[in-house]
Amino acid sequence: MARLSRRKKKRSPFSFILILCLILAAGGGYIYINYFEGVKPQIEATILPSWIGKKTNISFNVNDAKSGLRSISIVLVQGNSEKQVFAKEYPQKKQGVADGHFKETINLEINAKALGLQEGNALLSIRAVDYSMRRLMKGNIAELSQNIIVDTKPPKIGILHSERYIKPGGSGIVIYSVDNSTKNGVQMNGNFHPGFPLIEESEGKYIAYIAMPYDARSLDGAVIIAEDAAGNRTKKPFAPIVKDPKQKRDKIYVGDGFLSKKIPEFESLYPEMEGDMVQKYLYANSEIRHMNNKKIHDLCMNPGSKQLWSGRFLRMAGSGKAGFADHRTYYYQGKAIDKQVHLGMDIASTRHAGIKAAGTGKVIFSDYLGIYGNMVMLDHGQGVFSLYSHLSQSNVSPGDMINKGDILGNTGTSGMAGGDHLHFSMLVNGIFVTPKEWWDQHWIDVTIANPLVDAKF
Repeated sequence: MARLSRRKKKRSPFSFILILCLILAAGGGYIYINYFEGVKPQIEATILPSWIGKKTNISFNVNDAKSGLRSISIVLVQGNSEKQVFAKEYPQKKQGVADGHFKETINLEINAKALGLQEGNALLSIRAVDYSMRRLMKGNIAELSQNIIVDTKPPKIGILHSERYIKPGGSGIVIYSVDNSTKNGVQMNGNFHPGFPLIEESEGKYIAYIAMPYDARSLDGAVIIAEDAAGNRTKKPFAPIVKDPKQKRDKIYVGDGFLSKKIPEFESLYPEMEGDMVQKYLYANSEIRHMNNKKIHDLCMNPGSKQLWSGRFLRMAGSGKAGFADHRTYYYQGKAIDKQVHLGMDIASTRHAGIKAAGTGKVIFSDYLGIYGNMVMLDHGQGVFSLYSHLSQSNVSPGDMINKGDILGNTGTSGMAGGDHLHFSMLVNGIFVTPKEWWDQHWIDVTIANPLVDAKF
């Protein structure tokens, strides 16, 4: 037993050495993993600009979850010239304390003039360094580069034709030339009217259909706007003379018979309606009307780029029962209960009369829509739309291409209609306008056709 004990004592130093080696290895591994880690910082940029204008914003994130960020820098290189756009140093984290800088979000405006950048090609380079002891204590480096074009010259706009007169509820066109533009159009009374190429062979010439809301009483800014890929923007004003509109005031009498016939139609589709028959009618005539008009406006926000129509728009045969922008006061039992504006023309013919497409276009809506009942909308291109409502039935579906004069459906009493008729509306970029202009060949010639011919030369 004594000999066995002595052997164990002789082996003990080797055990200590082994343990010490393991400890040193573990410590070395810890140091290597934590201080000589090889994971580069991550630069996350969803979109870096391809163009730099007079002032251009860039945004990106930098992360380093290991040793923490040491520095971030951004440079712009043009030939042999290097311009520093941004530089920031970060303090190193303290041992045992997690206060290192592990994440940074950079939002920066690049001012081309202040940096003295020249027009033309350049290289945008983002560089991030961490606190790893690799590379002789210089850390891991991550780089993200993007070839860009410096362009600080705004587009040039030339007005070829603009409306001389316009009235609330009226339409018109503006024809203009633009060089080097990615987006252009007309801003008027807070509404944007996009520009479309005049003809494919005529590069740089554009047409924008414009409209003045029925309730506008003055022209609140009328400018052509052009913007290029670098974000440079040009504005060129024009000043049509505003004519006073002739808008009729009308009285609508609502009876119990009408309510008992119509309210159940709305109750089934709008269960949120509450109260008695009159309260439900007021909700439909106001709140649902507002929702429906918002839907119609949204349907007009993605127009086709080509003009599909030609000549005047067709008017359905029949007697006119209500006009555009008629200001209506609604009465129940001799008392005024509501006020609304009628944004179309009502035409009555024989019961279930066939409805012809007023112009060639593409069906973008054919369904039930609240106060409009069964409704069809056509996109005629470049921001011009027509609307047909209160139909008893529709013969078309969204996506159908319809020629001028094709039968869309039949008149009826669906929606908020007291008798069989067609409610017809015209819209320009989501703004209701008077159909009378679009029914008039002389107005079409003077306002649109003749200026288009002149502008193509």
